[in-house]
This record gives sequence, C-alpha cells and structure tokens, in this order.
Amino acid sequence: MSKLTSTKSRVFSLIAAASLVSMTLVSIPSAHAADAVCATVHYVETCNGATSDGAKYQSMVPANFNGTVFLYSHGYRYPVDIPASFPAAAGGGYKVANYMFAQVGPSAAVVGSLLAKGYGVVGSGFSVQGWNADKGLATDAELIPLFKAKYTKTTKVVAWGESLGGFITQALAEKYPTLVDAVAPMCMAAGSVEAELTMAGDALWGLKTFFDPSIVGHSYKAGLAGYAEAMGDIAKILTIASKIPAAVATDKWLDTSGAAGVALAAIPPRSALLLVGLMSGVPTQSAHFDSTTGPGPVDSADYSKFALAASPALATLENIAGAAILGVLATYDVELQAGGTVFDNSKTDYASRITNEAASFNLALSGNSAIKGMMGFLATASVAPRWTADAASVAKMRALVSHTGTINVPTIGLAATADATTPAGNLQWLADRAAEQLAASKVAAQAEYVKTGTFVSPKSKFLAIWNAPAASYTKFSGATPITSGPAANGTTHCNYTTAQYMAVAVLAAQAATTGAIPVGGGVKTIIRKAGGLAIDPNFRAPLLKFYNEQ
Repeated sequence: MSKLTSTKSRVFSLIAAASLVSMTLVSIPSAHAADAVCATVHYVETCNGATSDGAKYQSMVPANFNGTVFLYSHGYRYPVDIPASFPAAAGGGYKVANYMFAQVGPSAAVVGSLLAKGYGVVGSGFSVQGWNADKGLATDAELIPLFKAKYTKTTKVVAWGESLGGFITQALAEKYPTLVDAVAPMCMAAGSVEAELTMAGDALWGLKTFFDPSIVGHSYKAGLAGYAEAMGDIAKILTIASKIPAAVATDKWLDTSGAAGVALAAIPPRSALLLVGLMSGVPTQSAHFDSTTGPGPVDSADYSKFALAASPALATLENIAGAAILGVLATYDVELQAGGTVFDNSKTDYASRITNEAASFNLALSGNSAIKGMMGFLATASVAPRWTADAASVAKMRALVSHTGTINVPTIGLAATADATTPAGNLQWLADRAAEQLAASKVAAQAEYVKTGTFVSPKSKFLAIWNAPAASYTKFSGATPITSGPAANGTTHCNYTTAQYMAVAVLAAQAATTGAIPVGGGVKTIIRKAGGLAIDPNFRAPLLKFYNEQ
C-alpha cells in the first residue's frame, strides 16, 4: 500500500473536473448582435460574432446542410483567475479572459462527425463564466433566431450541453420550448444550483472537520480578502489530497487533522474519508477503483479486504478533491452573486442520511463502533461547528434560474453512473419529473375517454441513457493498484467517447424530426454500437442528498 502516494497526481487531474430551469408564452430577448465575420474552408462556412450581451459565438455549417442545427452549451468554467502556483492540472495559470471563447461541441471529433453528416453546429462562450445559467439561457435564446435568420433552410434545432451546459439546455426547453425541437442534457446539473452546492458544501465541510479545521469553506469575505480565502482553501485541499494516500497506507491521521486526529485516532482515516464521500453523495467508483476488485485470487482474504475495505475509500479519494474544489469555487461564486452565505448544514442529520450506506460499506467504515464514534464527533458542536446560511442570500440564490422538470420537447438525457462532479442522481431527478408528467397525462387521457369515448395514449417524451463503467476495471501490480492510465469510461466527469456522443446526437436528431422519442430495435442498435451505454427502465440512480431531504 506504500505506493498509493502515486494517487496524488491523479487527484490533481480531478480538480479540472470541477469545471464544474411550462409551456408558457414568454418574451424572447431581442437580438442586437455584432455582425458575424464568415469564411468558407473545405465546404464548411464558419462564422464568428457576438450576441447583444457580448458573448462570443461561432457557427459552422457544411455545404450539404440538412436543415438540423445542434446548439451546444458548455459547462462550468472558473469565474476567477487561478494562480500559476497551483499545478497545471488543477487549473494553475487559468485566466478568465482566456476562456471566453465560443464552443460549438463537446470535442473537435464530435463536431467533425456532425458536420460530415450534414448537421450545422453553433455555440457561444457566454458573456460571463462561473454559475451563469441566467446569462447562458438568454444567450442561447438569442442565438437560435440569429442562426435561423442567416440559414433560412434551418428546419430543426437540437439543443445539447454538458454539466452546467446541460442545466442551461433543460432550462431552454422549459422557458422557450418553441425555439427547440429536441434537447439532450448530458452529465447535467439538474433542479437548482442549491442541489449542487449542497453536495459540494457537505464534502468541503467534511474535509474541514476531519482533515483541516483551518479551511474557511463558506461566508467568504468581500473583495480581495475573500478571493485570497478561496484560493487558500484550494491550496489546503490540494495539500490534504497529497497527504491522504500515505494516511490510508499507514492508518495515521494527517498532522492537520486537529481534534479529529486525536479523538478518532483508533479509527483509520480512510474510514473518515469514505464517510465524507457517502454523506455528501460522492460516488464510490472512480477513475481507477471499481470498489469490487482486489489483488490476487478472487477467493483470497487479500482480495476481499481490498475490494470491501480499501477500494471504496480509494475511489472516494480520487473523487473527493474535485467535489471539494467545486465547493470552494462554486460557493465563492454564488455567494458573490447572492451577497452572503448560501450553504447551510445546521440542521442536516448526517447519521440518517447515510443509513443505507452504513450497512453497505460497514467494513470500509470500520464497523458499527467506528461509525458511531465518527458520527458522534460530527454531532459535537465544539469540534464540528455547523454552517448557517443568510436567509436573504439564500432567497437571491433561489431566484436564479432553476428547473421545474417539465418535459416540453423530446428530451434525451445521458449520465454516467460514477460521475463525481454531477452524479447520475441529477438525471434521475429529471426522469422522476418526466414520469410524474407522463402519469398525469395518462390520467387526463383516461378522463377524456370517459367523457368522449376517444382514447389517445400519451407518449413519453423522455429517454434516459446510462453510461456505467465495467463491473471490474481496477488493475494491480502485485498487491499495488495501478492508478496510471486513462479513467474508466463511466467515471470522472463527462467522460464520454465520440461514439457515445454521436449516439445521443443521432437519437436527438431523430426525435427532433419526428417529435417523439425513438423506439424499437434501431435505438437498441445505436446504443449497442456506441458501447458502454444502456437504456434500462429498471435502473434507478440515487438522488442527490439535497433531494432526499426535501
């Protein structure tokens, strides 16, 4: 286990994953955009311009344009500069001014594949970064008529996006349903920013309480002082992440743990780490740890001990840093927008929250006595003080764009079951709203049948596609897990293949054309050929902890 310190570099790479709203008549923002500059190369016309709020946008349209355009919304980009002193993979040297560029698709390969099929693409960089759903929604609503005005042969619009871009995509379909024909939110945040901040805040508070009480974590000061606090917190989380692997190997608490390291000295720190992950909702499968595989023969004690005790904690280690960094940046960001503290765990019952997990991961948590001891520590105000939000700031946060969950147009969602930044529970929340809507439609159809004698069976407009990692993917060199190499598909954040993106795109284009979710053998063939995807009506992802408590 001594070689587990090699996990440090992978933890740094996870930080980048923190990169990380009724069919009602509404007014669409009027467009006063800057004239676009266009050029044609290799039969593709590329135009660059700016919307009325200054957001840079780009469109690409092939000579054989088939009439369908894909509007892409990018994910969370940091709202502030990140010092060059941080590791490059952790965002070191990031400048907001350099990240205002337009983005028209998930990757160059996906964009190329769409253009080759005759689709147009368009997207922007938005006018501000950070949690910018309100701005993003307005920009997207302006871009669509701009695109249609130039390309009058446009017949269908598919909106899609990832992470925060998935949030914006769903918001667009809810507020401006007449602008889009189908949507595909991928690895999405769903419902409200509060749901994501609850997950991130719980992770950050847990790391502070168990591993470094000097972390600020909330209620950041105004101006440069608050920025310095936030950057200082990131530095502390990086330090924790670099030290925890050795603590996992030696069962010795960090020198920064303070009261926790003394009171819980008899409990392995890996159990506290896993507890933080479980109570915040961080997945227990990660880039290199599947939580099911151990070294050596399957029937050996070493295999079982690693698979049941060590692997979940090590997976949490690979995942937790990104969630905590998101907690710092997103909390700092939204506090600036709302004017004060927005995360509140003063009444959170963490013991009740992890009831099911405590049974499933009993060995990894070191048994009932250890669980009781850790929960007792968390319930002691003198050593684990809770955070209380400012009511006025929370009200401002809740006034930001949020989702109703209404499905107005065919919607195809994609989520990875081990996404550590926007867990699959986000898509499950939307799936639940879609199911409720379909059930209500069936009741209304039955009532209409009783009244008129005519029955029209309602059709679902929602399809959830799940991207799950392989059952077993952890590799070993002897007894030491190998943590180098690419992350397993279905883990980390928005970690999809070009084939998987294109499967979603093809299905969304079909849905836009027909006005209905594709069904039948053709859909199964598309999903099968993409690899790593499944449509399973019996699968249910755990909701974010925020929704479990509503």
